[in-house]
Amino acid sequence: MAEVIAQEKQGGKQKKKIIRVDMTPMVDLGFLLITFFMFTTNFTKPNVMDLGLPAKTPESRLPKEVIDYRNQVTFILGKDNRVFYHQSNATDLSTGNLKETDFSGIKISKIIDEAYKNAPKPQNFTVIIKPTDEANYKNFVDMLDNLAIAKKERYGIADIKPWETKVYKELVQ
Repeated sequence: MAEVIAQEKQGGKQKKKIIRVDMTPMVDLGFLLITFFMFTTNFTKPNVMDLGLPAKTPESRLPKEVIDYRNQVTFILGKDNRVFYHQSNATDLSTGNLKETDFSGIKISKIIDEAYKNAPKPQNFTVIIKPTDEANYKNFVDMLDNLAIAKKERYGIADIKPWETKVYKELVQ
């Protein structure tokens, strides 16, 4: 590995020792360490959630269908982890029928299942998620998780309507 070579100087009195280190084993050790860390490292895929988005081609678009308010449930995601829901139209919505729930347990999944059972046309039942400007991303993901728990694949994400904003603001204040 290392060797010491003694050489005499031409003056005759001093001997100079030259030390030469062989770096080949160090390179071997480096490759062994790289190999070790490659085999012991955890290669995992990040957890992602699939979103079913509509196709962008015009020929694949379905005809627009108006969904009856009794055939849907609308969730409004508000500030401070608050979530409200209703099954009303613009004329019927009031502070009395905009109900509040939370993300604890499976409350939202039960609300979705109950609304599905009471829907006049269950094959067209739709869950609508309307996040407000004060809502956070975590609540949106929690809502999508609850949809997966309830096994409802027909859902929509929309902007909150002015008539819903008015009733929502009354409840939040």
